[in-house]
Amino acid sequence: MTQPLVTILDDEPEIRRILTEALEDAGFRTQSFARAREFEASLKRVTPDVCLVDLSLPDTDGLALVHRLALEQGAAVIIISGRAQVQDRVTGLELGADDYITKPFDPAEVVARIRARLRAPKAQQHPSDVARFNGWTAYFDRYVLVSDTGAETPFSHAEGEVLRLFLESPKRLISRAQMQETLGGAAGESFDRAMDVRISRMRTKLGEDPKNPRLIKTIYGAGYIFLGDVAWD
Repeated sequence: MTQPLVTILDDEPEIRRILTEALEDAGFRTQSFARAREFEASLKRVTPDVCLVDLSLPDTDGLALVHRLALEQGAAVIIISGRAQVQDRVTGLELGADDYITKPFDPAEVVARIRARLRAPKAQQHPSDVARFNGWTAYFDRYVLVSDTGAETPFSHAEGEVLRLFLESPKRLISRAQMQETLGGAAGESFDRAMDVRISRMRTKLGEDPKNPRLIKTIYGAGYIFLGDVAWD
């Protein structure tokens, strides 16, 4: 079995070395890049399983790059940054990152976060990448929602994980603990905030009234319920 591929984009040689050694010792394949141009060129040849991206890059805006990766690539995106402000974390998650790790970091924690991300697909119950519900069609192979009028709305890898979880368990309560176990990530305020962001963005893309959503209902103190009727192709 081919080991998962993790790409590292960071302009600090020591950071790249530390991450490469830790990941390869843990059994991952790695590629590392100091510049976004080289990194993006590599994506045209191969899609990694996880992308580790620093925000402070010399040749591009790291947040803009994260947003493009989230919408265009099938890889999980984890930000590793020296920006520790809450707003930086929120912005990164809102733009589609799956996780956010601040520097300095423990390499073992990075390995654990990556393993958690890669466990998520094992929870999928449907081999299909197409689901239809309440006038919408979700294409998980190309990360697009199509309305009954044919209008297309892209969604990120992280948003797709949450949507797929709901579509695989319609009309059943999904607790925060179940979401954390299924989707991976470290439990706590950071994970809760990430889920809030992703669910809010999915509601917006589905045209939901934020004060009275019809499809993704919040059960305060318990979790969420997806109320749509779902059919998988």
